Amino acid sequence: KVVPEPFVPLTDKDEDSVRRALGGKNRREILSEHKASNIVITREILQCLNDKHWLNDEVINLYLELLKERELREPSKFIKCHFFNTFFYKKLINGGYDYKAVRRWTMKRKLGYNLIDCDEIFVPIHKEVHWCLAIINIRDKKFQYLDSLGSMDMKALKIIARYLGDEVKDKNGKQIDVLSWKHEGVQNLPLQENGWDCGMFMLKYIDFHSRDMGLTFGQKHMPYFRQRTAKEILNLRAG
Repeated sequence: KVVPEPFVPLTDKDEDSVRRALGGKNRREILSEHKASNIVITREILQCLNDKHWLNDEVINLYLELLKERELREPSKFIKCHFFNTFFYKKLINGGYDYKAVRRWTMKRKLGYNLIDCDEIFVPIHKEVHWCLAIINIRDKKFQYLDSLGSMDMKALKIIARYLGDEVKDKNGKQIDVLSWKHEGVQNLPLQENGWDCGMFMLKYIDFHSRDMGLTFGQKHMPYFRQRTAKEILNLRAG
């Protein structure tokens, strides 16, 4: 029986290198360095992928960089996405709403594409001690909210709708009727059953969406996903 790609087990060699990386003593040792984004992963930073730990910004942001590189490597296998980092939404809502603060994040000469040309745009949202996800789903003309605790945030969706309107006006000189787009809290999501896996759920919502796959995972897969994410960060390559 063929194991679907998102669930392929780690090799013994990979398990061994992950064990050494997550369990070693030298907390300041640099284990992975992503030059393009200037993200440096020390052992202390990577150790958030041990069980019962909350994920940190560096691990989340590096993984999102790797998902974009994966899409560019094999564009026929993945939908066209944009992955905002964990600082984007914070910056956008600073002082209420501030498009100018993030306007330069998406210059075409920097990205190589306009956001409106994507199928889906992912916006991580951090709520003090909890990670949620907003998706600007351009392909289906809707704004979606995914929360592994099952809650909904219409305010966040209104903010990203306003952002998309401003962004398309700024970069494409076009008006887009975001008011006619659907706002939805995604139902029947895989939900977390503890107090520490929200970040991992968020990353997997993004991973599976970018593969255009149904969310066919659950709480029981989280230990595996933590190990796999560590492997992918150590190798600087998402599978």
